[in-house]
Amino acid sequence: MNPKALERISYGMYILTSRKGGKLNGQIVNAVLQTTADPVTITVCVSHDNLTHEFIEESRVFTLSILSESAPIGLIAGFGYRSGRDFDKFEGISFREGQNGVPIVLDSTVAFLECELIDQMDLGSHTVFAGKVVGGDVLSDETPMTYAYYHTVKGGKSPKNAPNYVSMGKGAA
Repeated sequence: MNPKALERISYGMYILTSRKGGKLNGQIVNAVLQTTADPVTITVCVSHDNLTHEFIEESRVFTLSILSESAPIGLIAGFGYRSGRDFDKFEGISFREGQNGVPIVLDSTVAFLECELIDQMDLGSHTVFAGKVVGGDVLSDETPMTYAYYHTVKGGKSPKNAPNYVSMGKGAA
């Protein structure tokens, strides 16, 4: 199998945020899908190893901030390549608390969706969280960033915990 074929699946780039008590965390995700219209439901795939996973399971709320093409690679790296266990990912980031108590990232965000967890499915290394959308708005008319744009224009890479990460090692074509 040529793992590059998987890069042809269309994705967006999002900052997924949640809270646990008074602590906030967030991470970059790309495996997001609107799954129903009534009620409006969003699913997102998150590694079991990520702190955000723990926060969503406990608080049962999350928010997706949809990134623009103009989002700097530093913003993506800050939420994507280091753990909230070791860093305050919100230091120096413009955000506001949404109606669900979860941060809405305002930097380079075109829109946001606030969700309440209604179900989850364990897939081994990752969990698919399904959230009922309880709020959201458009913040900018900029173009949302796709995962392809992130790779081809921004030169971005997939971290090991990404649901679409495929090792180019042994057996890769």
